Amino acid sequence: MDGVKATLKELYYGASRAARRFRYGLVAFDLFTIVVFFVSTLHIAPRYQSNLDILLGVLILAEFLARLWVTVNRRRLLLSWVTLADVLVIASLLAPAFADNWGFLRMLRAMRFLRSYHLIRDLRADSPWFKTHQEVVERSLVFIVFVVVVSSFVFVTQRTINPDINTYIDALYFTVTTLTTTGFGDITLKGPWGRLEAVVIMIVGVSMFLQLLRAIFRPQKVRFTCPDCALVLHDVDAVHCKHCGTRLRIRNEGA
Repeated sequence: MDGVKATLKELYYGASRAARRFRYGLVAFDLFTIVVFFVSTLHIAPRYQSNLDILLGVLILAEFLARLWVTVNRRRLLLSWVTLADVLVIASLLAPAFADNWGFLRMLRAMRFLRSYHLIRDLRADSPWFKTHQEVVERSLVFIVFVVVVSSFVFVTQRTINPDINTYIDALYFTVTTLTTTGFGDITLKGPWGRLEAVVIMIVGVSMFLQLLRAIFRPQKVRFTCPDCALVLHDVDAVHCKHCGTRLRIRNEGA
């Protein structure tokens, strides 16, 4: 058992190529589960849905237990909000009575990408493009996760009282048009809680959307810690630190 634990620990936290591939595989699995959860809201194949839910629930539970087994700080892991999201997803998959009313919790799986298996570290090591555009990718990821999770809440709270919201796509459409300030007005949320949801979406979502636009249109920067003043962001072709003047040795491909 010690050998199995050591192998899993290396796969989860190691820096080898095999470990990075394993973590990329876990990210791909997360993406697959999110796609399945999205499709399930369309009720395309309800006959197979319950069996698929159980299978995914068992796989996610097994991965969660493996991660819990090899982690160094179990208390920190158990108190993490990402862990709470995983527990809710597992409960919604393995408890049909619970899932009938709270199936939207499955979309919380998207929150895993905010802290996904050292994904940022791996991408910085494997992709020069990501290292240059890290801020844009990170803000895009946060924005997408926010849209997915908020749309899930809109869907579950409005589908029984709002004739305009019948599928997850309707909720997604409302969320995107609201936080991009387009606001066509063909779908509005009903009731006082619905209006409160809309207020939260507008305040938080629009702020995040503007931050994303700022990251996209701001001049590109590269992350490199200055050895003297510790400034992190520099111009892509920087030779000296703008803050202290120290000569920098930023690795690049000459572009």
